[in-house]
Amino acid sequence: MEKQQTSLKPFLSLILSTNIPKAALFMGMAASIITTLAGLVVPLLTKNLVDGFSVEAISLPLVLAIGAAFIIQAVISGVSIYLLSYVGQKVVARLRERMWSKLIRMPIRYFDKQSSGATVSRIVNDTSIVKELITNHFPNFATGIISIIGAVVILLVMDWKMTLLMLTSVPLTLAIMIPLGRKMAKIARGLQDETAVFTGHITQTLGEIRLMKASTAEKIEEKNGVDGIGKLFNYGLKEARIFALIVPIMQLMIMVVIVIIIAYGGMRVVNGTMSTGALIAFLLYLFQIIMPITSFAMFFTQLQKAKGATERIIEILDQPLEEIAEGVELDISKKPITIEQVSFAYSEEEPVIEKVSLEAQPGQMVAFVGPSGGGKTTMFGLIERFYEPTKGEIRIGETNIQQLSLNSWRSQIGYVSQESAMMAGTIRENLYYGLENGNQISDDRLWEVAKMAYADQFIADFPKGLDSEVGERGVKLSGGQRQRIAIARAFLRNPKILMMDEATASLDSQSEGIVQQALSRLMEGRTTFVIAHRLSTIVHADKIVFIEKGRVTGIGTHQELIQSHNLYREFSEQQLAK
Repeated sequence: MEKQQTSLKPFLSLILSTNIPKAALFMGMAASIITTLAGLVVPLLTKNLVDGFSVEAISLPLVLAIGAAFIIQAVISGVSIYLLSYVGQKVVARLRERMWSKLIRMPIRYFDKQSSGATVSRIVNDTSIVKELITNHFPNFATGIISIIGAVVILLVMDWKMTLLMLTSVPLTLAIMIPLGRKMAKIARGLQDETAVFTGHITQTLGEIRLMKASTAEKIEEKNGVDGIGKLFNYGLKEARIFALIVPIMQLMIMVVIVIIIAYGGMRVVNGTMSTGALIAFLLYLFQIIMPITSFAMFFTQLQKAKGATERIIEILDQPLEEIAEGVELDISKKPITIEQVSFAYSEEEPVIEKVSLEAQPGQMVAFVGPSGGGKTTMFGLIERFYEPTKGEIRIGETNIQQLSLNSWRSQIGYVSQESAMMAGTIRENLYYGLENGNQISDDRLWEVAKMAYADQFIADFPKGLDSEVGERGVKLSGGQRQRIAIARAFLRNPKILMMDEATASLDSQSEGIVQQALSRLMEGRTTFVIAHRLSTIVHADKIVFIEKGRVTGIGTHQELIQSHNLYREFSEQQLAK
C-alpha cells in the first residue's frame, strides 16, 4: 500500500516535466467546470417548472432559461473535451519525443539486454495509458468531484434529511469498491507487462520472418503466439471478473438508493412536506452524484495503470545517454591508431577481451583473424565506440578516442558489414542515410559513388533507378547488390578509417569478385580494419592480428604468421591449399 501511495509522485513529476500546455489545460478545465455548474442549475429550473406547471402558467423566460442551460452546457462541453484532448495528446507526444530521442542515443549495451518489441510497447502502449488518464479519466474525476460537492450542498439546503439518508450508502459502497479497485490495479499492471512481452515476441518473429519460414517453424511460432494470446486472454478475463462484480454492485446500490429516495420522497409529497418539483429535482441531483461515482472506479484503475506505465517510462528516461556532440572535434586523417592493453567484459563473469595491444599506421590494412567467439567483433565494437574498454585505451594520434565527440569520430569511419544493413526506403535514401542535408546531394554525385562501387549498372536496370524501393532490410536486392550499395554509401561518406566485417563472406563467387574490386578501390589510402573469415582476402594485409579467447596470440604479415603461429598455419593450410 505504501508503494502505491508514494508512486504517485513520480507520475506527477513526469507529467509536469513535459511542459503541459497550461493555457489549454486551464481553459479546458474551466470549460468543464462551467459545464458542470450549468448542469447543477438544470434541476432547480426543472423544480420551478414542475411546481408551477399548468398550460397557462408556463413561463417563457423559464423555458428559455432551461433551453439556454442545455445549449450552453453542450457547447462548452464540446470545447472542454477538445481542449483536454489536446492537452493529453500534447503530453503524450512530448513523452514519446523524449523517449525516442533517448532511445536512439542510448549505448548499444542497453539494446543488448532489452527486447526491441518490449521497448516499442513502452513508447506506444504505456504512453497511451498516460494519455487516456489525462484526456478522459482525470477531467471526469475533477468535474465529478465538483458535481458531487455542488449537488450535495444544494441537496442539504433543499432537504437535509433525505440527503443524509442517501449518503448512508457511500461508506458501504466504498468498503466494497476499494479492495476491488486494488485487485484491478494489480491485474492491470500484469496485463501491461504481458502486453510488452507479447509485442516483443511478435516484433521479433515478423522481423525474422524468412528465418521462421526457412526453418519451417510456423507451428512452433503459432503455438508461442497462441500461448501469448492465451495469457492476455486470461488477464482480460480477470479484468472482466472484477468488472462483473463492480458493475452489478454499483447498479444494485444505485437502484436501492433511488427506490428508497422515491419511496421516502413520495411519502413526503403525499404528506405535503415536499413538492413534486422538489422530489424530481432531488432525483436529478442524485443522478449527478451517482454518475461521477460510477466513473471513479475506472479513474483509480487507470491511475494505477498509469503509475505502472510511469515506472517503465522513467526507467527508460533515466538511462545514461551517449553524448554524441560532447568532446573534441578532430580531423583524424593520417594519424596512427594505437590500441594499448585494452580489456573488456560485458560483466565481471564474462571477460571478452584481455590486454590487447596493437598499432595501425595511416593507410595500413589490419586484419583480425581467429576462431569464432575469440573477440574479433567485440574489437570492432570498441573501435567504433559501441562499448568502452574496462581497462586500457584506444588512441588516434596522441588523443584518447574517448575525448572525441562521437559525432566527430563516427562520421569519419566507414563500416561495411556481412549483412549490409539497409533501411526500408529507396536506394537514394540508403546511399545518403545519416548525412546532414543528404537529400540535397545531386544525382550526379550519387551515380558517381554508385559507379565507384560497381553498383551503377544494376541500379540503372531498375525502372525507377535511384528511386527504386529496397524493401524492409533490403529484401528486394541480392546480397551482392546490398553490399555494393553499402560500399557506395561508404564512398559518399569519404571515411578516414574503414571497418569491414568480412564483407564478401556470404556472397557467390561472381558477386564476390565484383564486391572485392569495389572494396579494394574503397580501401585505397584509408586505414582499414578487416574481420577475416577467408584468409584469401587478407593475405596481402600489412598486419594480421590472431585473436584466441580474447587474447592476441600473434601479430605479423601472412608469411610471418605462417612461420611463427601454429594455429594460423593450420587455418592457412585448410583454406589456401584448396
